[in-house]
Amino acid sequence: MSDNKFGERLHALRSGAGISQERLAQRAGISVRALSDMERGRTRGPRQRTVEALVAALGVDGVVGQELEDAARSGRPRAVGGTGPRSSAGTGPGAAAVHGLALPRDLCDFTARGPALAGLRVLAEHLDPARPPVAVICGQPGLGKTAFAVHAAHALAPSFPDGQYAVDLRGMDPKPTPPREVLARLLYALGVAETAVPAATDERSGLLRSVLRERRVLLLLDNAADEDQVRPLLPGHGACLTLVTSRRSLAGLEAVHRTELALLRREEAVELLTRVIGSERVERETQAARDLAELCGHLPLAMRIAAQRLASRPGETLAKLVTQLTAHGDRLDTLQAGSLQIRSAFTLSYRQLSPAARTVFRRASLACGPDFSPTTAALLADIPPRQAARCLERLTDAGLLQPHSTADRYRFHDLLRLFAAEQLAEDDDPIQIADAQDRAAHWILRRATAAALRFDADRHQDAPEGDPDLATAPTDREQARIWLEAERTQWLAALGQAQAAGRHQQVIDAAEAMHWFSDMTAHWELWAEVFQRAVDSARALGSRRDEAVHLNYLAWSYNFCLHDYPAALAAAQAALAAAYEAADRLQAGWALGYTAGALRRLGRTDESIVRLREAATHLRNHTDPQVRLAELTILNTLGQHLRYANRPDEALVIHRRSEALCLAGVPGVPHDLVASFVAQSRHNLGSDLMALGQWGQAESPLRAALAHWEAGRMPAWSEPVRLDLGITLRHLNRHHEACETLTTAHRTLTGLNNPRRREAADELCQVTAGFGTADQPTG
Repeated sequence: MSDNKFGERLHALRSGAGISQERLAQRAGISVRALSDMERGRTRGPRQRTVEALVAALGVDGVVGQELEDAARSGRPRAVGGTGPRSSAGTGPGAAAVHGLALPRDLCDFTARGPALAGLRVLAEHLDPARPPVAVICGQPGLGKTAFAVHAAHALAPSFPDGQYAVDLRGMDPKPTPPREVLARLLYALGVAETAVPAATDERSGLLRSVLRERRVLLLLDNAADEDQVRPLLPGHGACLTLVTSRRSLAGLEAVHRTELALLRREEAVELLTRVIGSERVERETQAARDLAELCGHLPLAMRIAAQRLASRPGETLAKLVTQLTAHGDRLDTLQAGSLQIRSAFTLSYRQLSPAARTVFRRASLACGPDFSPTTAALLADIPPRQAARCLERLTDAGLLQPHSTADRYRFHDLLRLFAAEQLAEDDDPIQIADAQDRAAHWILRRATAAALRFDADRHQDAPEGDPDLATAPTDREQARIWLEAERTQWLAALGQAQAAGRHQQVIDAAEAMHWFSDMTAHWELWAEVFQRAVDSARALGSRRDEAVHLNYLAWSYNFCLHDYPAALAAAQAALAAAYEAADRLQAGWALGYTAGALRRLGRTDESIVRLREAATHLRNHTDPQVRLAELTILNTLGQHLRYANRPDEALVIHRRSEALCLAGVPGVPHDLVASFVAQSRHNLGSDLMALGQWGQAESPLRAALAHWEAGRMPAWSEPVRLDLGITLRHLNRHHEACETLTTAHRTLTGLNNPRRREAADELCQVTAGFGTADQPTG
């Protein structure tokens, strides 16, 4: 006789009723895989509530239902050895549900995590008993790992009719629960008699694997400490699913499915709030609800605490809580509701750290910007870089820092940064903090100055001196560019700290080193701050020449970076006064040029032309290379302003002269710098020809200029050229080329906040109108 009485009887009843497996599974609330396993004999003794669900779905009478329950009971495993109360556990109706490790309560207002739950459903539905799956759910404190795991366990429970068991491994306690003790609790709950449980951990682990081999069970191992605690608890064979939660990544756990929980999206955070306090309150204060999500950093625990707090105070507005959380220093104090406290969740992880890792965690809160490098962490913590890197890895593993996906950089969650700053204030002496900031600032500013000097035209590609660590210094312009971009928030803050400390010459030297690099990154708005600090330091030292130099750089930044033309005019006029007082003809010429640029952008083109001719007079008949370059710039600018004054024929003559001077070479000036002046001249030549309606002749110089600026990765220079090329192509009736060129120009100019983005939008609208394009850009 077959020993699959239950499966055969179930198959007969389903076939007789003419119901498919899919239909019966849907009616009974179980998975198709679970039903298939029952009919094939893989699961021979499902729980009583699963049998009752099948009986109801089949619509059979009580006698047939009892026969099916009797068949299921005969297939349920009996206790392993022993007598007495424990020896009969698991043999009676519904016994699988009677144990002390039942799942915790699911939250009726649980929100989001749909894709993560779907991934676990796939694991359950395609479960291979030869390789029972293990899902590790990890992430930073406050992501709701336990809440998600419990919710998932309840949702998947029908697929595991032989029971669901949850154990808190107490991984954040000073002494986590030993595997030996956990194994005993699981074996007792599974019906093994106390006298049959072996003493040794390995033997208990083997017995657990043996018991689970023939059962379809879900295990929830919550709050794991490490891999060694988890490994003995995992099934070897059998139709089981194990969910493991941990604040650590448990990276050493082999052959597992990883579920990385992310922060909530804003709409998900607002939905959680809505489910807790009701839609009426949220709809009354929709903006306050969004602000609350931002202030909670989209962290589920923080959002839950805020919601529970509001739920317990139905008379308070959301706006009031937003105001309280906006008080930066009190945010962690405010985020508590009864026993729920965001600070407590962070403290559990912080206490697990080594002293060195705690120091790195605290001091890293002093770093400026959204992320920081291991070098910055080492400087702030005053430890060797390799030790700092190890500590950062441990902090990442503990969920207290988030690693960058591609770069060797780390970032805090906003609330964890506040917590780290709190610990810093409590544990570190103010003198230690000041020393750490000064040490890091001094080092970073020296590295920034040396990196920026790689772009100095006079030095060309020579390795500059002054880097604090030549072994790790950028070795070429590309590496220097990457470092300066990644660390710009850090070195900008270091510049301010150097000025506050009275190191004014260091500020001036750093800003001077930056000025060639600033041409490559004219879309950065920070240059106005850099050069204003240099102006202030020059004034502190009483150097009128340095003041004139950096006032000119400041005027440039207002003209080209911030597009604040009144401020540019004021800075240029101040630079001219300082240059006259310092008797510096070169700086006077630059000041007149920047004055002209501001005047033209303010609509005073005739005045700007007068200033440019005056600048040319200052710079004429000088052989100094820097003066010759200034003269070329003035000539290019004068031609531009003549074109803006509807005198393109005069502009064309000047720009041809400028190009010729560049091609003849400028003694003492590197070739690549002269090439940039050639590119400027050719852009101007193309623009002059456009103004004269000579579209066919304009294309070649524009393409040459574009190629140069693209090769140098200088979008602030390349994209206006691209726009002019797109306009030229449109007039040449090459609409497909024009559309592609103008689309790129519009997208990039918009990203750069360049004033010509509106012109690009208008031109693109014109060219796409010919194609009947519906989606046309706006400025």
